[in-house]
Order: sequence, then C-alpha cells, then structure tokens
Amino acid sequence: MELGLPDESLAEKLLDLALFHGAEAAEVLQSESQSRPVFFEANRLKQLESSSASGTALRLWVNGRPGLVVAYGNVEPEPIVEKAIALSALNDPEPIDMTAGITQRYPDVGQMVAVEQLIEWGQQVIDRIRYTYPEVLCEVEMECDTETTRILNTRGLDCSYSDTTLSGYASAEWIRGDDFLSVSDGQTRRDALDVTSLADQILQRLAWAEHSAAVASGRLPVLFTAKAADMLWGTLQSALSGKRVLERSSPWSDGLGQQMTSSAITLFQDPESGPFSCPFDDEGTPTQRLVFIDQGMLTLFYCDRAVGRQLGGGSTGNGFRPGLGSYPTPSLYNTLVQPGQQSLAELMATLDHGILVDQILGGGAGISGDFSVNIDLGYYIRQGEILGRVKDTMVAGNVYAALKDNLMLGNDADWNGSCYTPSVLVDGLSVTSG
Repeated sequence: MELGLPDESLAEKLLDLALFHGAEAAEVLQSESQSRPVFFEANRLKQLESSSASGTALRLWVNGRPGLVVAYGNVEPEPIVEKAIALSALNDPEPIDMTAGITQRYPDVGQMVAVEQLIEWGQQVIDRIRYTYPEVLCEVEMECDTETTRILNTRGLDCSYSDTTLSGYASAEWIRGDDFLSVSDGQTRRDALDVTSLADQILQRLAWAEHSAAVASGRLPVLFTAKAADMLWGTLQSALSGKRVLERSSPWSDGLGQQMTSSAITLFQDPESGPFSCPFDDEGTPTQRLVFIDQGMLTLFYCDRAVGRQLGGGSTGNGFRPGLGSYPTPSLYNTLVQPGQQSLAELMATLDHGILVDQILGGGAGISGDFSVNIDLGYYIRQGEILGRVKDTMVAGNVYAALKDNLMLGNDADWNGSCYTPSVLVDGLSVTSG
C-alpha cells in the first residue's frame, strides 16, 4: 500500500522554510484518508461512494511562541510558513518540547476490500434479517477506510504508518400500527466483517421486542449491553485525563494508588489491539500498552507532552489532535475493559427483576458522573427472562457510584468504536416509567 499523502516533499520544504525564516523549531503532521462506503436504503442498494481527504499541519515556534496552520490538498509551502509565523506573534511563549527520533515507516495494517465484497456483505445482512422479519425496512452501510499518517520535525523525527479498517452498520425499522421500533448495531473489524453476527444481533433485539412490558418506577438493577455500556466508560476516560488533573476538574485528581472502582474493573489501552493501530501519537511519541485502573485501583493518568511535563511524569504517548488545525491534547485510543466470566444470558438469569438497556437517547454522563437518559431500546427482565420491550422509560444515577460496588461484567466484550467493552450489570439505578 503506497502512501497517499499530499506532495511528500511538502513536509520537508515546510521545515526548511520555517528554519530559514527564523523559527527555532518546527513540526509537520500530514494525514490522508480514503473511504469507499456503500449504502442500502429500504432494503435496496442505493449509493456507492469514493472519497478522499488530505491535509498538512505546520506547527512552529518563533521566540518560543507557537504558530499553527493547516492546509488541505497540494499547496505552496511559502504562504503556510508566513501565516504560521504571523500567528505565532499572537501567542504566549511556551517550552519547545518535541519528540526526537529517526526515520521509521511502520508496517501497514489491515487489508483493502473490494466494493463488490462490501455490497455482498450488505445484502447478506438484509437477507438474513428479512428472512425472519420480511416486513422490516433495513438500512445498511458498509465501508472500507484507509488512514495514512506522517509526522516529522526539526529534531530528526520522521514516522509514518497506514491503517485500514472495515466497518458495518445496520438498522431495522419495524412498524406495527402506531408502534415504531428501530433497532441498530454496528461492527468494526480488520480484514473481514462478521455479517452473520451483525444480523443476528439485530434479530435477537427484534425477537425480544415482539411484546411490550410495563415496569414500575423505582430503584432497579440495570444491565447495559456492550453497545450501551460505552456511556459508563466515557466518564471514567474523562476522569483519567492528566489535563483534568491539572485543572482539578477530575474527581480522581488525588486518587492515584487508591481503590476508585469495583475490583471487577481493569481498564487499559493497547495500541496493537482491535481494529485500529496507532504506533505513535500526534506528537510522534511512541504509544504503549498502559493500565489505568488495575482491579479497581487507579494506577495512571494519560498525558501529552505538555501535561506530562507539568505533572512530572512525561508523556504517556496520548497526545492527539481533535483535528489537524488543533493543538495536541491528552486523549485515549483503543481503550479496553477486561471482560468478566458470565454471558449476557447468565447475567440476566441473576435478576429477579430489572432492566436491560441496549440503546439510549441523549448524551451520557459528564465528568460529574450524573446521568439521566431516555431508554431508546430496553427490555424488562423478570426472573431471568425478558418479558418484552419497555417504552417511555428513563434511567438515572451516578457513574462513579454505579461502578463502585455490586458490579458484574459479562464475557461478551466487543468493540464500540475504539472502546472494547463487555456488558455491565449495575445495582440500584433509578428507573422512571411514564
């Protein structure tokens, strides 16, 4: 697979010009993506697309003042350097902290898949769902996406890698009189998608929703599927940010070495796991396997170079840019939660009565941990069995309290975006039914 970056000599030209015009140091980050999605709507193939985007970001320092400019496509280097220097005059001085290194081209990861294969996979999902439920309307998107990244600087660093991932998304709309149900699920994989598993997930949810069930308001155990559990981990990910520790906005700022969650929880990151690879961050710092919560004990915060310097521990290889035109900030990737021992069915069997949450509406909890969300798709569990779908129901609580005690994790972990999570059974959340 060849690098698809814009004019590959552009980066070197930008560095040379930056130094020529008086910059003490400079860094270039280049990114290129190629995507080939196929779309099915109302059970039929609707659209094929092919898109690509490329960009180059120059960050330099003049008299210690940083200037950042981003440009897209093939551009002339001189205006970019001039603009970055002009912007640097508007910023306060900061320590110049760049990764030193050598030239390294990391191995490509993942395989490209032909459009014909994407179409076949999409049709297989629809056919499998409609074989059992011919009345539903399916929407499917299958995509092959390749990302290429290169970073180089005036301290000798020049690293690049290319990463190819496959993703599939499917939804089924079921209309019965005035009852409307939408069930959806997605999958991200390397090399090949498991379309049978994707379709079966939706079929299971449709089967559970064939009947409706009433649930009384009160405090109930709540079982979040792997798809819905990401809401819980998002709060912990924020609390683990070294930037929030510096700002004193994390409730865990003074918690290193302390038991902060149930001992059932081990949360870590691994740059070589799952559907995304990441050998270095957007500052060129090598990434590494890190454990942040070890059997409930807080062991580490994640940092970029600036935050790590201020906290005294250095970068953990977590300096990422929200966009090319942004400065690096501490961010997580490939977050994994160690699964438990029991299947989803076995977790359900432990409940005399409770709620299974599969899809939610609205945002999740913030850094405070408090949440109150509408259940878009959920089911009432009685004596270990699902009685039917619940409607007009909300669930509320606090993430930190919910993950502290009486917690059980399933063995059904799967990737939800870049988070690998199992199902999660928590005790005593507030359930309100209209």
